[in-house]
Amino acid sequence: MLALRSHLAATLASRTVAPQVCSSFATGPRQNDGTFYEFRTYSLKPSKMNEFLENFKKNVHLRTAHSELIGYWSVEFGGRINKVFHIWKYDNFAHRTAVRKALAEDKEWQEQFLVPNLALIDKQESEITYLVPWCKLEKPPKEGVYELASFQMKPGGPALWGDAFKRAVHAHINQGYTKLVGVFHAEYGTLNKVHVLWWNESADSRAAGRHQSHEDPRVVAAVRESVNYLVSQQNVLLIPTSFSPLK
Repeated sequence: MLALRSHLAATLASRTVAPQVCSSFATGPRQNDGTFYEFRTYSLKPSKMNEFLENFKKNVHLRTAHSELIGYWSVEFGGRINKVFHIWKYDNFAHRTAVRKALAEDKEWQEQFLVPNLALIDKQESEITYLVPWCKLEKPPKEGVYELASFQMKPGGPALWGDAFKRAVHAHINQGYTKLVGVFHAEYGTLNKVHVLWWNESADSRAAGRHQSHEDPRVVAAVRESVNYLVSQQNVLLIPTSFSPLK
């Protein structure tokens, strides 16, 4: 009997299924909010830059009647000039689809702005981004200049480089070297790309803050950690237009 019991115990043990170890497919904190931000960049014909901006200024109310404009800038330094950059907010993808449909049916928008100004544009680019979960969109206290710093990170998503990147951003803002407007993670476009939108009173105050941060051991340590995951980066200085909500 004892031998039989031992045999049954051994048989049951051999049939016991080992617990499965599941790994999350998430590449970082989950995006629970459907809100996203579309980055649109238009390269304009050099002789038509002022005409395009003036035409948009006259008709901006027709466009903002359909969705929220966050900001509208011209590129000053750091990239191709005669270029405008603007950010639009949408509740979700269904909202954007509805807005694009409404714009296509808006005769006033089509006739007064879109059709007459298409010939002024050389190239259009669009990128869909989310605000990172640890950042809220902030409005600067007064008029100034903006810097869009774009970081191409290594494949793997925020699960790989998110914490280090966050520490590098906070190292700059905690010491007051610049003011953060928002951190955006690309969803459509080049993946593993993060955009940081900064605000400064002027290009000179931005330069002074940058020089000071380069000598701050807290910033240097955080940046050195983050660059282990960095592939490339680019920055542009943006000047807000007179009709931009973010000044």
